[in-house]
Amino acid sequence: MGERVLVTGGAGFIGSELVSQLVGLGHEVVVVDNLVNGKRANLVDTDSATCKLVVADIRDQQTIAPLMRGVSVVYHLACLGVRNSLHNPMENHDVNATGTLRLLDTARHAGVPRFVYVSSSEVYGTARWAPMTEEHPTFPMTVYGGGKLAGECYARAYHESYGYPTVVVRPFNSFGPRSHHEGDSGEVIPKFMLRAMAGKPMVIFGDGSQTRDFTFVADTARGILLAGMTDAAVGHTINLGQGSEVTINTLAGKVAAVLGVPGAAIIHDEPRPGDVLRLIADSSVARDVLGFSPSVSLENGLRQLHQWYLASDMSADQLLTDERVHNWKVEQAA
Repeated sequence: MGERVLVTGGAGFIGSELVSQLVGLGHEVVVVDNLVNGKRANLVDTDSATCKLVVADIRDQQTIAPLMRGVSVVYHLACLGVRNSLHNPMENHDVNATGTLRLLDTARHAGVPRFVYVSSSEVYGTARWAPMTEEHPTFPMTVYGGGKLAGECYARAYHESYGYPTVVVRPFNSFGPRSHHEGDSGEVIPKFMLRAMAGKPMVIFGDGSQTRDFTFVADTARGILLAGMTDAAVGHTINLGQGSEVTINTLAGKVAAVLGVPGAAIIHDEPRPGDVLRLIADSSVARDVLGFSPSVSLENGLRQLHQWYLASDMSADQLLTDERVHNWKVEQAA
């Protein structure tokens, strides 16, 4: 028999993949999402008999508390993103930090046996050494990173102060189907791919030497799922990453190669504020504690994402309608 689990942000990019995997394993899933970043469409292929979407804000404790009854694990992914924090820092902190504290308190008082907090590699800031272990110093460069780190601290504090079983996971950059290209949630890989598919130049902010560690979304979600189902993970903070870094310049070339347009145009624009310069994960704790290792390479993941876009009912040009190039500036539309 499957368990009843609650996923906040479960209509979002990573959240919807996690929900799909949980349902596939026979679990009953309650999704809480206010649909600011998430989409109902992300859950249309999920069995509605075992997946219930509740449209609500995680800060609404009156709505959230009854949903905790009978839940065995809370997977907390709901948040506002990096670019949002640059133009709306107060709300970003309220959702990501204070919202997490409220949710932890609600789950503990409801007697939920396990709480998985999904943080971010952004808590580290730029790498001081590589690869980055969980003991790497945390010097976030944005309010988003600061708020996510605060959420981590609250989760660890609830474990230390109350003996509440919490796990903190730090995914590095994820990509794949249902990834965000639009608005202030837009990420580099979907933006690169859609712009190249539409015959538009890929836009690199800064000189492109900054690096990222990209993990395919199905792998990221599997690691998060394991964190909630592995008793040995309780009390741990765990990186989830591929363990390899790629410069943004090289990434643009890889996207172009997958699309079969090696001469795709690339332009360099102003650096983004608070942009982390280097990220690469040491995921040995995830391997040792969770038995986790990524199975999809960057190139294979890019091909899967390309095929997903080709199968879409909308063209690349149509999908780019809501793109903002400088998506940390709310007033600027592409």
